[in-house]
Amino acid sequence: MVVSAPEMKAFLLATPFFGGLPDPGLDLLISMLVERRFDAGATVVAEGEPGRSMFIVKSGRLTVSKRANSGSVIPISILEPGDFFGEMSLIEMQDRSATVAAESSTVLYELTAQKLYACYKADIHAYVIVLQNINRELCRRLRRSDDRLTGHEVGEEEPSAR
Repeated sequence: MVVSAPEMKAFLLATPFFGGLPDPGLDLLISMLVERRFDAGATVVAEGEPGRSMFIVKSGRLTVSKRANSGSVIPISILEPGDFFGEMSLIEMQDRSATVAAESSTVLYELTAQKLYACYKADIHAYVIVLQNINRELCRRLRRSDDRLTGHEVGEEEPSAR
């Protein structure tokens, strides 16, 4: 299926990564994206490997997992259309922190660190919005992780102080 430019823009604007971008910044970033396709079962990124790009999920379903000290694989989360991953390697310039594998046939949009830097040079306003969006998503993930560690359900209200 061919996706028109307006449909692609509408999809990307609805994602947490591109939310709030004005048209010129969005057009610039769209021009920097490279479409990547993966079959079901394919590993997109592997924990511990160098990473210099991030991905936005256009279609499909992916699993995120980490290897425990014992060697067992721990599922972390599921990624679906609109989600993004790999941004940590762009921010901290460290190896991949987890493995991401396609559960189904998947289409991703890849943005490299080099292209993100080009965005910084060309449109600082768009760059700042993208970084704010990444930071918001990282904060959401940290909050969910904190809730899981403490046994709280996401969205559960705190008991009243008496």
